[in-house]
Amino acid sequence: MKLQQLTQLLLLSFITTTAFSQEQPKEKIQFNGGFESNSQWFLDDDGLKDEFNNPTVAPEQPLRSNNYLFLNFKYKNWSAGIQGENYKNEHESLAIYNPKFSGTNVATYFLQYKSKKIDVTAGYFYEQFGSGLLYRSWEDRALGINNALRGGRIIFKPTDYLTLKSIYGQQRTGFDVSRGKIYGADVEIGFSPIFKMETTDVSLGLTYIARDEKTDIVNPNFDDVTNGYAARVNINHNSVYFSSEYDYKTHDAVVQSPGQIDNRLIKPGNALLINTGYSKKGFGIDASFRRLENMSFFSERDAKGNTFNDRLMNFIPSLTKQHHYNLANIYVYQAQPSVLIEDVDFVKAGEIGGQIDIFYDFKKGSKLGGKNGMKVALNVSNWNALGGTFYLFNPQNYETDFFGFGKRMYTDANIEITKKWDSKWQSVFSYINQYYNKKFVDGRSGEVNSNIVAAEATYKFTPTRSMRVMGEHMWADSDKKNWAGATVEMNINSKFSFYVSDLYNYGNDLDYSRNHYYNLGGAFRKKSTRIALNYGRQRGGLVCVGGVCRFVPESSGLSLSLNTAF
Repeated sequence: MKLQQLTQLLLLSFITTTAFSQEQPKEKIQFNGGFESNSQWFLDDDGLKDEFNNPTVAPEQPLRSNNYLFLNFKYKNWSAGIQGENYKNEHESLAIYNPKFSGTNVATYFLQYKSKKIDVTAGYFYEQFGSGLLYRSWEDRALGINNALRGGRIIFKPTDYLTLKSIYGQQRTGFDVSRGKIYGADVEIGFSPIFKMETTDVSLGLTYIARDEKTDIVNPNFDDVTNGYAARVNINHNSVYFSSEYDYKTHDAVVQSPGQIDNRLIKPGNALLINTGYSKKGFGIDASFRRLENMSFFSERDAKGNTFNDRLMNFIPSLTKQHHYNLANIYVYQAQPSVLIEDVDFVKAGEIGGQIDIFYDFKKGSKLGGKNGMKVALNVSNWNALGGTFYLFNPQNYETDFFGFGKRMYTDANIEITKKWDSKWQSVFSYINQYYNKKFVDGRSGEVNSNIVAAEATYKFTPTRSMRVMGEHMWADSDKKNWAGATVEMNINSKFSFYVSDLYNYGNDLDYSRNHYYNLGGAFRKKSTRIALNYGRQRGGLVCVGGVCRFVPESSGLSLSLNTAF
């Protein structure tokens, strides 16, 4: 499918929609779709220097573009869909996207029958079992992730308290599918309807998942099939909730370096996740604990270590606060489920840690709440490498302590105070303290301790017109040292918005790396269409969405995005 054909298909969809609405109003036919385009023109930038005093140079072909067209059709219990994708030319998707995303082709398609009790899908589909620690397929275009399964899925709900799922297929990788085959089943039972519990919800879930992949290893010490098992429980009673999940992955070859399957180090994997909390109007507390051991899981073993999240089978987000401040996202944590035995001071077999969230609303009329009240949110997260005994040579091996804490990798403690002064003014103040072990999180040497303060104010001129001003500052004791940042956003009305921002690394020890990362842009919205234009510089490092990250390089240029639904 060429780009011209995609355009013709888009025009045809509008014509078809009009025909259905005008000529067949009595038929219960639904037709919808959407189009998304993200493009960037990279520019040379002599003022943006790296740590080696080299200016930013645009690629040989500076225009990159990712385009998605999806069409969905529904008639009674039947639905079908197709998604075409275009990445301009070969190897010209947006920077640091999987090079397998190249050219133009049909990417996904499906046919589905769904009734009250049965749901059958053939083609590409997305699914998640439990928390996703063993299996999840999803699409996130900002991260370049689409690991849909091509095959079949059956969901059976014989009663309102029992759900049975089964899946089989091969995982999407670019416009192709992986060698490994994935199959499994999931059962969830709700006990509240069975025992007629009115104030308490109790459910139990069981999962089985398998990855079947034959490798080129001669006389492998591991089976082609790697099995995964999980059990979970969820309990909600009035304002109290509790959930827990335990996952186990059978013995399999460990992959420490990209593409290198170790036929001598054969280990199982496991995960424990616990979440509990209490919530009522004006007060809440939530606590999470997670332990991961050797829980990297890919549809092809040697895909482990790729930087594109390609062929990733499970979903392991970082359990830390997702900050909306720019400086708080410079030293961001990404989950560490893998095994790495490099030297005496650099060994890990997973991670152990958690986070606690507390929020409290000071009532209106109280001393601290004042006329309009005040909200305070506290968050603390801490993550360590999994502790144990590690054997570096002859051969490599390890034995973990279940509650063993190794090297500290990351800590984030923060407070956020939100105050509404009147119907027009609102302010937010935040303080963030972070510790970042570069070697354990992203493979670089060193440790960073940082303190960040941020303040923002929003003023509403009218219900649709507002201005937001934000200032930030970071004090860091190493790496790139101190930063300052500012952002101004203006919503003109419900259709137009503009912004300008700048991050200044003024404290860098290298004078030629004291860069400004400025950006300015705007967006136009009308009904289900949004167009956004931006010019500026991209700070290099990890970019994270929902706790899942990818690396982006420093760049400079112009970007344009278009999103529409019909």
